Parts: sequence; structure tokens; C-alpha cells
Amino acid sequence: MASAPPPGGDWYESGLDHIWLPYTQMKTTPPPLAVARTHGSRIVLADGRELIDGIASWWTACHGYNHPAIRDAVRAQLDAMPHVMFGGLVHEPALTLARKLTALLPGGLDRVFFSDSGSVAVEVAMKMAVQYWLNRGERGRTQVLAFKGGYHGDTFATMAVCDPDEGMHSLFAGVLPKHPVIALPRCEESVEAFDRFLGRHAGTLAAILVEPLVQGAGGMLFHDAAVLRRLRAAADRYGLLLIFDEIFTGFGRTGTLFACEQAGVTPDIVALSKALTGGTMALAATVARRAVFEAFWSDDPAHALMHGPTYMGNALACAAANASLDLFAREPRLAQVAAISAGLARGLEPCRALPRVRDVRVMGAIGVVELDRIDGINALKARFVEAGVWVRPFRSIVYLTPAFTIGAEDLAVLTEAVVGVLRDYG
Repeated sequence: MASAPPPGGDWYESGLDHIWLPYTQMKTTPPPLAVARTHGSRIVLADGRELIDGIASWWTACHGYNHPAIRDAVRAQLDAMPHVMFGGLVHEPALTLARKLTALLPGGLDRVFFSDSGSVAVEVAMKMAVQYWLNRGERGRTQVLAFKGGYHGDTFATMAVCDPDEGMHSLFAGVLPKHPVIALPRCEESVEAFDRFLGRHAGTLAAILVEPLVQGAGGMLFHDAAVLRRLRAAADRYGLLLIFDEIFTGFGRTGTLFACEQAGVTPDIVALSKALTGGTMALAATVARRAVFEAFWSDDPAHALMHGPTYMGNALACAAANASLDLFAREPRLAQVAAISAGLARGLEPCRALPRVRDVRVMGAIGVVELDRIDGINALKARFVEAGVWVRPFRSIVYLTPAFTIGAEDLAVLTEAVVGVLRDYG
């Protein structure tokens, strides 16, 4: 057993035989660690050990765990109304959040559709894009152009726009819808291939979909702002919609509130989730420009967007998100990201001299060490726990995406653990 249950409780032993864990071959993977509580950048295990969290619970806990402002907002909302259906009814937390989001996003992104996960937010964006053309009387534009190295979610529509070769969804290749996935146009060869593809196939496309600046779960792959400007120009040239998946990059992770700001580019649709609620509640948003929304504004009921998650616009989640956005407004989050960026660059630099390390890269509060390969990934994960940190390598990547509120000492412990563990591993 990897972590003992709390005294007086048998929930770990009695429940583990009934749970199905994510991304896990449960026959061969060591049992999960039992967590008792969290605070700041710390995860406290049921056996009393305390780990510094290096990945902010899949990049969500941007303000750290248990921030009192978010906690108090959720408690107050729970007393008033935890949830009410969003069909024919609205409430103040959702409308306030929609207004705040559109005020923060680049100009023209002013219609918000709420859902409850990043995968669904991207699916809604794809559905919007295809129906945009259907509502305009063009039935042949049914495909979405995506890029190698990309990851957009685990539902069927989003699996179909993930990297088909390098991603985790190749098993389903025969049953997924077909969408073109090509190299991101970042060098002369791939730019020429991109232009050729659009010259031949633009008439079948509804939209272009990309993770701006960082392709996250596909391998923490970085590209520069010029790539996004190239995509915007191509979308305009061929009359296509441009979708940015900012599930990972949104809310400060790359150094600006939204990654698209660094390119001076506004997408037609943007998908948001992860850090939207500060790591407390499930919530996502798909935000469209006015021109997209107007294609659905009609006397014809068939032109409506027929989508509606049961917990759409959940009041508790919206209250958490409003409190999270307020923290961005009154606390120095982007300055903290800049300090983290410098700390990651400084702390991970020694990894460049280690055997098997292919690259070290940093953008905003993202630090990446890429190896030639990782053998025995479970053993590597266990070494990080022994070092007192929570770091989850995947494929050939060891990465850090800490909370923006992490202290300098804790950040140094994280980078020192990465250097030390990889030195021993090499």
C-alpha cells in the first residue's frame, strides 16, 4: 500500500477495489497515494507526509490550494443556491462571470457558452464551427484542421483532433471521425506544406484548431507567436474560423493572462477551463466572437446551438471562477509568474549537462526537461515522492507547472528535486 488511510477510517482499503483511475494500467501500476488535505502548494498525505506540488493538480490550482477568497465565495453561494438548470433560467454568478470573461479576453470575444470540462468546451467549439457554416447554407465544411503534437481532450470528437500517431488515442483510430492533422507551420518546410494543404482542401474545412504557444499534453511543445499570426492570416485568407484551445495556456500560465495576447491575435472561438475556477470546481467556457454568434441568431429554431450540459453554468463553480478572476485583478499573479519563470530557468539549467537530456525549456510558469526516453516511469515517479515533491513525468517529459503563489524556497526544492532525481536516473 502506497499510503495508509487516516486513523479510524477504512475508506482506502474498502474503496480502492471499486475505483477506476485515469490513464492507468491498474494491474501493473503501484497503488495511488492517499491524500488527507491540501494547503498552499502542499499535498498532505494520509500517512502524514507532505509533498510540494509541482504540477498544481493538472495546472488548475493557479492560486494554490484552499485560497480563502475562493473558499468563502463557494460557501456563500452554497447557502444561496448551489445549482439551478440553465435552460430558461439564469443567475447572477454565471452572468457576472460571462461579463468578466468577455472584458478580459481580446476584443470581439463576447458570447460565452458554459460547460463542465475542457474536452466538452473544445467539442462545443468544433460544433459551433461546423454549424456556423451549416447555418450559412454551406454543407461541405465539416472538418477541423488540427496539428501534430496537439492534444484537445479524451471525448470522441476531441480525440479525433489529437495527434493520431504520438498521442494516447491511436487505439481508436478506426472508429474516430476523420479530421486532417498536419505539422504546425513553424519552419519553411511545414509552412509550405500548410499552404499547399489549404490550397487544396480549404473548401472542406470549418475551422483551424490550435493550442496557442504550448501544446501541453502532447509533449509540452513550444512555438512562437509568429505561428499564431500565420494561422490567423491563413484563416482570414480562406475565410475559415480560428479556434484557440487555451484550456492549459489560459489564465496566466504562459506569462500573459491569455496566450493569444503574446501574438496580438484574436481567435474566432476560444476554449477555457483548467484554472478558470482556481482548481476548485469543474467548469469550462467556450467563448465566440460576435460574428460567430450572429450565424445562430435567427427566426429559424433549427439554427439554434443544440447543446446543453446538465450542470451548465453551475452556480457554485461560477462563484469560484468569479473569485478566482478577482484574485487576478487584485493580487500580482503575472508578476509572480515572471518570478517563477526566472526561477525555473535558473533551477533547471543544470539539467542541460545531464546524460539523456535532450532539451530544457521554460515559458511562463512552465518548466520542461525533455529526455531521450524514460524507462521505468513508475520508479521515476516514486523517486520524486521520496524527494518530497509531486511531479508526474509522462512520455519523455519531466515538467513543472506550479501554483503561481508558490514560495521561492518551495520552487527551489522542486527544481533541485528534478535535477537530483534525473542526475541519479541518468
